Amino acid sequence: MNVYERLNIDKGLFLAPMEDVTDISFRLLCKKFGADLVFTEFVNADGLVRSKKPAKTHAKMILHPEEHPIGIQIYGGDIETMIPAAEMAAAREPELIDINAGCWVKKVAKRGAGAGLLRDLPYMVKMAGAIVKTVDLPVTVKTRLGWDQDSIQIVELAKMLEDVGVQALTVHCRTRAQGHSGTPDWSWIPKIKSAVSIPVVLNGGVMTAEDVKSAFDQTGCDAVMIARGAITNPWIFRQAKEFMATGKVTTEPCLDERIHVCLELLQLAVRYKGERRAVLEMRKHYSGFFRNVHNIKYLRMRLMEPETYSEVEEILLQYLKDQETRAA
Repeated sequence: MNVYERLNIDKGLFLAPMEDVTDISFRLLCKKFGADLVFTEFVNADGLVRSKKPAKTHAKMILHPEEHPIGIQIYGGDIETMIPAAEMAAAREPELIDINAGCWVKKVAKRGAGAGLLRDLPYMVKMAGAIVKTVDLPVTVKTRLGWDQDSIQIVELAKMLEDVGVQALTVHCRTRAQGHSGTPDWSWIPKIKSAVSIPVVLNGGVMTAEDVKSAFDQTGCDAVMIARGAITNPWIFRQAKEFMATGKVTTEPCLDERIHVCLELLQLAVRYKGERRAVLEMRKHYSGFFRNVHNIKYLRMRLMEPETYSEVEEILLQYLKDQETRAA
């Protein structure tokens, strides 16, 4: 029985770990809409182990009982730091520990962390093996196809990771050089699956419910991990499950639902972060929550002004009232 079967997850839909996005409030929201497994933001091993002020990093590992099953993702370029970081993460009692070997951002990769590990595959495998031996929880890895198009060794890497005890592999089907540009190459997923017995999770280019079904149908992946598609549309988990079951999506959120879910997310963020920070950070979600609504440019401009929850609520509820009057 593999790691996901033990969690009663079949053809799972996972929320990807995303810096400054997958905090407690957003994870809880995605769980509400059907995410089978969620992940924390990237947790910096150096920040946990070496920083003189590690509180902010430790805060990323605070878990809520209602968001399980959950994985804590850690990253770093030094095995001697990643081992104690993994122990700290395991002490929070997630269902698994995930190693970030895919972050393409320059300041991460240039330090040999994230996708930087793709430049030294033996070291990545050694790191994964050391963490497997250190913690009692399942250890998984999220990576990319390779550093660039000329260095794709993902099939060989998958075999090596399985050999040292990694229990599942998530592959963002682009190279580090691509970042988020270009079309992800899903054709690598069946090649990887034919080479290993551990679950293989597809990531990259999944923006709609139709994309989710296509990913399963075309590749035979064990699960689909959704990143940017969830930022702009947290309903995607609900929609994808409906589409896979019925071949259609009938639950496109109406304006009333969009507004009240937006306020629900903001309420959660206020609870965990404080009001001003929550209101300011919420601004990145508005374009996704209210895409295609009437006069979105004006609404977004208004929502850039408030610094309190009540001000945001007043703007949104007045907008809803105005649109209901307009439609009458």
